[in-house]
Amino acid sequence: MINGIPQISAQNLKQRLDAGENLLLLDVREPAEYQVANLGGKLIPLNTLPQHLQELDRDREMVLYCHSGMRSQYAAEFLQQNGFSRVTNLSGGILAWGAAQD
Repeated sequence: MINGIPQISAQNLKQRLDAGENLLLLDVREPAEYQVANLGGKLIPLNTLPQHLQELDRDREMVLYCHSGMRSQYAAEFLQQNGFSRVTNLSGGILAWGAAQD
């Protein structure tokens, strides 16, 4: 846990997705990054997150990710401060996800 935000490893996330868990993947990278590689998550760039809060389900578990895990950590902290209690950060971001799949 970092600053009150649970962390999930790429391996654990893959296991949970393979098990069919109903997680919302939230990608906070920029559209150009999303086009290069993505996990199929909902794309809401970090700098636009405040304008999209009403689109997110406060009761659904969300796993946030970015390139290396830093922007998504910040986004998770922001969401938690705004009443979202079920937020988790993908430790190491999409870089860790790619490494775990190899």
